[in-house]
Amino acid sequence: MKRMVWKSFMMKVWISAMLVGTLPAAALSASAETTTPPPAQQSDLPDTPDTAEAAAPNVVIVPAGSESVLVTGPATTKQGATFHADVALSGVTGKVAAQKYIVSFNPAKTEWVGAEAVHASVSIIDQQAALGEATIVATSTGETAVTGETLIRLTFKAKAASGIQDIQVGAELGLADNGAIQEVRQGLLSVRSNLVSGDLNGNDRLDIGDLAILAPYYGIDSSHEAWPLVANADFNQNGTIDLTDLGTLGRKVLYDDAPFELMEATVTEIQSAMNAGKVTAVELVTAYLARIEAYDQQGPELKSIITVNPKALEEAAALDEERTAQGPRGPLHGIPVIVKDNFNTIGMPTTAGCICLKDNYTPTDAFMITKLKEAGAIILAKSNLHEFAFGTSTISSLGGQTKNPYVLSTHPGGSSGGTGAALAANFGVIGLGTDTGGSIRIPSSRNALVGIRPTIGLTSREGIIPLALSQDVGGPMTRTVADAAIMLDVLAGYDPNDTATSMATGHIPASYTDYLDVDGLSGARIGFVRSLSTGNDPAVEAALAKMRELGAEIIEIASLPNQTQILAYNSLSGTEFKFDLNNYLASLGDAAPYKTLSDILANGEVLQSQRSSMVTRNNVETLETLGYYRDLWQRTKLTQQTLNKVFTENKLDALLYASTSGSANRLSPYSGFPAISFPGGYISSGNSAGLPFGLEFLGREYDEGTIIKLAFAYEQATMHRIAPASTPVLPEPSEPQTGESEEVPLAAAS
Repeated sequence: MKRMVWKSFMMKVWISAMLVGTLPAAALSASAETTTPPPAQQSDLPDTPDTAEAAAPNVVIVPAGSESVLVTGPATTKQGATFHADVALSGVTGKVAAQKYIVSFNPAKTEWVGAEAVHASVSIIDQQAALGEATIVATSTGETAVTGETLIRLTFKAKAASGIQDIQVGAELGLADNGAIQEVRQGLLSVRSNLVSGDLNGNDRLDIGDLAILAPYYGIDSSHEAWPLVANADFNQNGTIDLTDLGTLGRKVLYDDAPFELMEATVTEIQSAMNAGKVTAVELVTAYLARIEAYDQQGPELKSIITVNPKALEEAAALDEERTAQGPRGPLHGIPVIVKDNFNTIGMPTTAGCICLKDNYTPTDAFMITKLKEAGAIILAKSNLHEFAFGTSTISSLGGQTKNPYVLSTHPGGSSGGTGAALAANFGVIGLGTDTGGSIRIPSSRNALVGIRPTIGLTSREGIIPLALSQDVGGPMTRTVADAAIMLDVLAGYDPNDTATSMATGHIPASYTDYLDVDGLSGARIGFVRSLSTGNDPAVEAALAKMRELGAEIIEIASLPNQTQILAYNSLSGTEFKFDLNNYLASLGDAAPYKTLSDILANGEVLQSQRSSMVTRNNVETLETLGYYRDLWQRTKLTQQTLNKVFTENKLDALLYASTSGSANRLSPYSGFPAISFPGGYISSGNSAGLPFGLEFLGREYDEGTIIKLAFAYEQATMHRIAPASTPVLPEPSEPQTGESEEVPLAAAS
């Protein structure tokens, strides 16, 4: 459940409550359940088993919604306006010397601006915000913290009509008693050699109780009689408790003290871990390289990766230094990306999976690769694909047959199946795919991933080895909807070298993360096309029932008008491929390994099982035919008009069907409209969870935000995705590597 955004705090609170004890909501009292135990009882703490976390006797957990956390502010605020929420405490006895506030808000309705101290006794040490959650750490003096007076003020901007009802505030309070705790802890410090640095209340973790103990001793030095109590928090080792020490401990308390977990880590979780100093980009890259080494060419032998970036560690080190010096560029700073091997990437061959292009080192990056690098992302590896994106099983002469990590005896879908299998196996954080007829959505469906095929023109096609430019588009493949939205923010935009992107001007929102609304299905009207969703009927019916439960109205559509005629059209990849590929090769200039498709066929280093199809496409003499233009124009016009008619007459927010059912995935490329595939469940196989399958929302042109909102609401309510058993956590973390990794193709023909 760690990917929950809006509701994550409540789970965190109840887990914390089990560890440290939660007081009655109406009358929290330090003397009730947080009274310091007698010294004889506390002396047993050093013998607490290592597998158990000792409770902190000076920490009080106050859940969101408790009467002891008073939050006041406007009930409603109009869109675009700024509003404040004032926070106070009451009903807690004892000296509250430190506070950690966890603020949950709906990111689709409210935008976090910041927090400020209002009361003179309160000082904010640090604050940070992520999607739907902000955390503030503060210290206080005197007894005013629990008198009901406003302590801090939270500022938000309303993205939609919203107010205090869209905000929840919980707190962790640190008590600074001057008696037994300090005396006993002083004794503990002298006998425990494995204390966590900064752990002053002896529970083997850093929490708000440690800051509460440290704050009253600000300014003392090693000559003070209380120095043994706080020496463990002298982070800069200068013999004085100064602002640096308070700030360092405050920042450590600001973030969750749990160790960083690589498996299934999201962009937001990684950024929080990096900000907390739990992991660096170098360590992250090292860990993913270790997983690739362990599982891609040995073990299950997924064969998902063609080439690893030889400078990945060097680039990660530079990004770590930049973060230290000036902070992160944005949410993708230091994030390792898996890229389908048909995107031009400087320093790495761009092969389309073909042996014939194994030495295709392009002088420039594809536009989307440039955007990712500018955002601070690390191109970690390039993934296998169905050669030249011809099919949906991901087999190539260079990369061999990629396996599905969920069911090793089958394929991962395609043509972006290498990216799909690699992300499912946790070889990277996010990935890039391309889609001409279903090549992002099919492998996303078969690997329990989220895949967005954007509106044609939202993202640039420049620098991508083409299949059919009238249908080609690149987009994100991720493990969560939130990561896909974050990635789309970076990828979308105008490219002067792809004139289709000019059409997106005025249609790109401030952020696609603004649509991450857990209530996004409430009131939504979804048109379910039953004839396009055959197979997996029980699972599909369960998904429809869940959407109804979440407030959606499902409008049954037996079949679309003109459906048979639309789906009878052929993909134009059979007509356009030769001409688009030849233009791509010409764009490489003298660096091109071949000049034409004819040259490639003459060389013969291609996937032999599709050679005849390549010859057929090479025999197309011209695009200047009435039949081609008629198909291109009539197919697009008929599909767009049909879909718009269905959307309008039924007042729909989106159409819904199974991602891999029949020819349903053609609706998006034939119309140019956006679609998102997201996990819908698993096809059971014996005692195992089986092969994943996906559902797909189709939206109106440039309405990616709506289908992101709908998919996010369903994802957060179901959390279908689980990691495949074939690529488990490695038994030992890899040691950090130095220098450059060797550039060798990791996949060999099979």
